[in-house]
Amino acid sequence: MKFDNRTQGPGLVRRRVAVGATATVMGLSAAFGSGLTATAHADVSVSASAPVTGIILGVGATESQRVVSWYSSVGTAQVVEVVPTSQIVRGQFPKRPITFPATVAANRVNGGFNGHATIDGLKQNTKYSYRVRIGSGWSPTYSFRTQSFKGDFDFLFFGDPQIGSSGDAVKDGAGLQDTLNVSLAANPKAELLVSGGDQVESANTEAQWDAFLASDKLRQYPWAATIGNHDVGGKAYEQHFWTPNTDRSAPFYNGDAATRSGGDYWYIYKGVLFIDLNSNAYAAGSDAAHISYVTNVVKAQGAKAKYTVLVYHHSIYSPADHANDADNQLRRQDFPTAFSNLGVDLVLQGHDHSYSRSYVIKNGAKANPKEKPGAAEVAQGPGGVIYVTANSASGSKYYDLTAPDTTKDPKYGPDPLNPKSHWANSVENQEHVRTYVKVQVRDDKLVVENLRSGTCAAPNAAVELGKVPWCGPNSGASAAQPVGSAVDKVVIRPSSTNGHDDNGHGNDGHGDDNGHGNDNGHGNDDHGHGNKLTTAPAAWLQ
Repeated sequence: MKFDNRTQGPGLVRRRVAVGATATVMGLSAAFGSGLTATAHADVSVSASAPVTGIILGVGATESQRVVSWYSSVGTAQVVEVVPTSQIVRGQFPKRPITFPATVAANRVNGGFNGHATIDGLKQNTKYSYRVRIGSGWSPTYSFRTQSFKGDFDFLFFGDPQIGSSGDAVKDGAGLQDTLNVSLAANPKAELLVSGGDQVESANTEAQWDAFLASDKLRQYPWAATIGNHDVGGKAYEQHFWTPNTDRSAPFYNGDAATRSGGDYWYIYKGVLFIDLNSNAYAAGSDAAHISYVTNVVKAQGAKAKYTVLVYHHSIYSPADHANDADNQLRRQDFPTAFSNLGVDLVLQGHDHSYSRSYVIKNGAKANPKEKPGAAEVAQGPGGVIYVTANSASGSKYYDLTAPDTTKDPKYGPDPLNPKSHWANSVENQEHVRTYVKVQVRDDKLVVENLRSGTCAAPNAAVELGKVPWCGPNSGASAAQPVGSAVDKVVIRPSSTNGHDDNGHGNDGHGDDNGHGNDNGHGNDDHGHGNKLTTAPAAWLQ
C-alpha cells in the first residue's frame, strides 16, 4: 500500500456513527476501509473517565488493520484515537491524534451500547497507543506493536476458555489470564491470538465475559475470535467481537434472528489465508454453504497466500467426549474431501477440551498408511491436511479421551498402529493441565507445538474444584511436567505440488494438484460487510 504523507488540517475527518437498536445497524461495517484523516483535538492535563468497558483488540482484514470493540453506557458519538506511542509525552496524547469513527448500536441483551472501529493504515514495526473517546472522556490507554508485514511469524491458538463452566468464573478467568501471561512471556513476538471458540459458558452472562476480558493482553495482541456452541443463543459474541469480511447471511448462523451471532469470515496475514467458520450452523444445508464459502474465498484470495488455515469450533476428529456426536459424524462426511481439494494446509478446532493432532488426512482417509504415531516431521503431499484439536486454555473443563467405538460410528474406529486412539489421530493427549498451541509459519514449513501453560497447581479450576479425579501424564501416574514443556511437536512440510510455490497458489480454482484458485468468485463486500482498502490515514504513520 502507498500512503499519503501530507499533513492534514482539522475538519477533514469523515465520521460515520450509527446509534440504534436495529439489526440493520448491527449489520453495518462502516469503519472498514475508510481513508481517514487527522482531526484537531485539544488534550487535557487530566483525562476524564469515559464509560467504556470490555475493550478488546481484534484482527483486521490485513496486517495493517486492527479492530477495536467495546461496551459503553451511552450511545453518543464515539471514536478511537490512535498515535504512534513515540508521540505520547508524559502520558499525554498529542493534540492531533488520528480518530477512527465507531459504529455504535444498542446492546440486545443487557442494555447499554456496543461499539467497534477499524484502525487502518498501520505501518510495520511500529508501536501504537490507542483509547476510546466518548464526548470529553477517554478510556484508559492501551498499546500494541506491529511486526514486519512479510516473512516468518508465529501465532498462538487457544482452546475453549469457556469461562464459567467450572462453576467459578473467577477461577476460570484466572486460568485464562495465566495461560495468556505464560504463552506471551514465552512468545512475546507472537502476532495473533487465535480462538478455538467457547469464550464463555453462557452466551448472555456478562459476568463471564468480564472474566474472559480481564487480561490486558487482549488489548495488546489481536484476538481472532471463533464462535463456539456456548457462544450462541445471544448477541453478546457479535457485540464483543467485530470480524472482517464476515458473511452473516442465514446459512452461516445458528438459531433465529433474535439470537443470531457470528458468521463465516476471512483475513490474510503475512501470506496465510485464515478462514473462520461458524460450525454451529451445520444442519439444513449449512455444511454445503460453508464449503461454498471456503471455495469462493480460496478462489478469490488463495493466490495471495502461501498457506490456508481453517478455524472452527467443532473438531471433526475429536478424541474425547464429542468423538461420535451426530453433528461431528456429519461433518466428517461433508468436510474432508472438500478441504483436500481446496489445498487447505491446517485445520484448527476446539470443542473437545483435549488435544489431538491428526495424521496427514487426504479425502477423509490417512494419506500415508506408513506414517507413524507421533511422527516429529510429516510431508503433506498433494491434498494432505493436518487437523489439530486444542485442549482447554483456562482449565475450566477437561474431557477425558475416549476409546474408539465403532458401534456409534463404524467409520471412526481404532488406529491399526495404536488401537487406543482413533484412526485419524497421530497424537491424542489429556493430562488435566492447561495448554495452548503455537504455530510457527515459515517459508518451507509449518511447525505445530502443544505446550503446557500450567501444572496441576492453581490456577486450574477443574482440578481445584474436584471436577476431575487425577492430574498429570499417564492418567496421573506421572508427575506433572513443567510449564512451557511440550506435549507434542510436529514439523509439517508442504507439498511442492499442493498449490504452494514461490508465488502462492495455483491459478485454476482447484488446480491439477489441489492448488488454490485465482481472483474469480467471492468479492470483498458481500452482504454489506466489505473491507475495501483505501488510502491510509495521513502522516500519523510516520
